[in-house]
Amino acid sequence: MTTDHTTDSSPSGAEEPAPDPPVDARLLARGLAVIRILMGVIFLSNGLAKLFGFREVAFGPVVGNLINRADARSILDVEVNKNAQNLLPLIGRITNDLVLPNFGFFGWALTLVELAAGLLLVLGLLPRIGALLALGPVVFLFFVYLSNDRWLPERFVELVPLLVLAVVPSGYAWGLDGRLGRRPRRWPL
Repeated sequence: MTTDHTTDSSPSGAEEPAPDPPVDARLLARGLAVIRILMGVIFLSNGLAKLFGFREVAFGPVVGNLINRADARSILDVEVNKNAQNLLPLIGRITNDLVLPNFGFFGWALTLVELAAGLLLVLGLLPRIGALLALGPVVFLFFVYLSNDRWLPERFVELVPLLVLAVVPSGYAWGLDGRLGRRPRRWPL
């Protein structure tokens, strides 16, 4: 057995160099960082829209819509009560008996979750914690749409990247975790 990265696979016993990995680890870390930053920008921008009450952002001729607190309440009400098929009745009860009557509290809680998750993800500081925070409202909405038999492909666009970011450390490339020399010790930190 050798201590370097060689293998003893030739019939003559001569050592051959180990094959290169299929993907450069730095490129993979940077790709994960791009996903982390993109998800962070999405959550941070929607959190800012809820904090300051705006909904439209224009970059030259391109106009984007964000979800402020009033929109968030309206979307939840429509999806649970107007489009309701009640395939998961517990979702309707939680929404109608707890969330909507107390949306003053839940709207601000959602705002804080989006701001905190967005900042952690964008900065690459404890991004697994940021992804776990962001998963709360995403998973709830996933079940809201599932209960209405509106199994839309875009439900996975937020869910899957956040699940990956919650499991895989992503703050070492272009993030404060890397700048501060933090190394993953145990999940989720």
